[in-house]
Amino acid sequence: MPSSIPRSAGRTVARSAAVSAVVASALAAGLLGGSSSAAAEDAAGVRIHDIQGTTRVSPLVGKQVTGVTGIVTGVRTYGSRGFWIQDPQADADPATSEGLFVFTSSVPTVAVGDAVSLNATVTEYVPGGLNSGNQSLTQLSKPVVTVLSQGNAVPAPVTISAWSVPDAYAPEGDPAAGGSVNGLPLDPEAYALDYYESLEGTNVRIGSSRVVGATDPYAELWVTVKPWENRTMRGGTVYGSYESQNTGRLQIQSLTPLAQQPFPEANVGDRLTGTTEGPLDFNQFGGYTLTARTLGTVVDRGLERETTDRQHKNELAVATYNVENLDPSDPQEKFDALAKAVVDNLASPDILALEEIQDNTGAKNDGTVAADLTVKKFTDAIVAAGGPAYEWRSVDPENNKDGGEPGGNIRQVFLFNPERVSFTDRASGDATTATAVTGHKGHAALTVSPGRIDPANTAWESSRKPLAGEFVFRGRTVFVIANHFGSKGGDEGLTSHHQPPNRSSEAKRLLQAQAVNAFVKDVVALEKQADVLVVGDINDFEFSETTRALTDGGVLYPAVKSLPRGERYSYVYQGNSQVLDQILTSPGVRHFTYDSVHINAEFADQDSDHDPQVLRFRP
Repeated sequence: MPSSIPRSAGRTVARSAAVSAVVASALAAGLLGGSSSAAAEDAAGVRIHDIQGTTRVSPLVGKQVTGVTGIVTGVRTYGSRGFWIQDPQADADPATSEGLFVFTSSVPTVAVGDAVSLNATVTEYVPGGLNSGNQSLTQLSKPVVTVLSQGNAVPAPVTISAWSVPDAYAPEGDPAAGGSVNGLPLDPEAYALDYYESLEGTNVRIGSSRVVGATDPYAELWVTVKPWENRTMRGGTVYGSYESQNTGRLQIQSLTPLAQQPFPEANVGDRLTGTTEGPLDFNQFGGYTLTARTLGTVVDRGLERETTDRQHKNELAVATYNVENLDPSDPQEKFDALAKAVVDNLASPDILALEEIQDNTGAKNDGTVAADLTVKKFTDAIVAAGGPAYEWRSVDPENNKDGGEPGGNIRQVFLFNPERVSFTDRASGDATTATAVTGHKGHAALTVSPGRIDPANTAWESSRKPLAGEFVFRGRTVFVIANHFGSKGGDEGLTSHHQPPNRSSEAKRLLQAQAVNAFVKDVVALEKQADVLVVGDINDFEFSETTRALTDGGVLYPAVKSLPRGERYSYVYQGNSQVLDQILTSPGVRHFTYDSVHINAEFADQDSDHDPQVLRFRP
């Protein structure tokens, strides 16, 4: 169930000072337009559309305005406290919004339907700060509010629909402004982001819509107003390229405090039926958000968790699963649920590469690096669920050198079923010992197994090092490389004012992919038909430069591409079903069956935020 405090509660009363600081620095840097001397000027009798203007930044930013009138269309009493007003007398320009957020810091004293007059300062608030790349929210700050009358009709909502939202996502940013679209005139008939910006702060509505992002712990979900836009087979929306951002996606929150009305729990493919209506906000965690004054009803469409086929006795089943910071302090229920998924949904794979196994004390930053207690608790739970008695191999990392939650020391771990497969132990490596490829008479082998690939490479600084292992199945050697590449932290969101958005995290993953690719090339050079599987949380898409680097020279193939486009995803982020987890195969793995087993990412109730991947083949 959702938490009792929406994520927007992170924007507290400290925002007032932050707004001033952000605006001042932005004006000085020329990032928001206007001039620093504007703050000393006053503007009387302006309308809301005058404040909003025809670009993303108000032409009156920094000015004191007086006598701004409108009808209150929504009140937020938690988090970023304030209210929205709207001018019932719109101008003729579709680029200018008639709505506006008024930031109060304290609980507002106005009510929906109040006609108000305000004296305030026009500011541009950038959720997440200027370095986030987020667009800014035009608002009024430090308001003096006069209620003129009460009980007025709320201006009729603008309906957001499949027909109103353009198919093109955003204009190309202005090169002279560093790729920013802030200064470009809005074209709401041509671009989806311009369309949503032209409605910033406006009272909007959507009709019955399909849920494409399940309810999260912060009491929000995602819908699409475009029913057939890149639809998955299970009701989501596939993110298939950097050019297909899925324009119909919209985040939904509720203005009603959760203590008064719990937020509905929805899974992907469910329907948000009836009318959902309220002001269109912009926030740090997804961009344009319908903050619902009236929230529709969720209709359960019965989405079920998938179960993969059991491997034939002559098939080797290899899986990868990010178990999301698993450590012994997690409740037994989490271990049991993950174990049940391994046994029932994954059909007890022969080899299972786990990501995000934490050390024995979890996030307690006490120098512990061993994870034997974590793994034992998990493997015991698998046996209790009716699964095999898995053995395991891993390499403990250096303390706090592999990124992730401080003190947690996440690492990859191999589980394997000794009744079906054996592990070839060679030498004794530690966190800083690099494994290499050696060979004899056309057969490749690892110098250290299990071992880490090129751990001294700066590509792995503050990141998980790949874990390589040598297995034998029915007399055939199989090399498995378990990975957890660097996260997307620091990347700008799709709604960034930079278009295309900056994806700074890709640089590290590109280097990581090149290191793994070079290692696989060493294996294949010694044994052309070697069976090599590169598995794990690659943290990047099947169409990314990261994946291209992994496959360079044809030594690997992203097996997810063997699936229909509507099945290619392992993660759902902001309503986009996308690939993060992958299994890639060497040329020796000729015939295989691949399955992205959808058991988590589409559900409000998750054991992990990733879906596991399974590949079956005959070595």
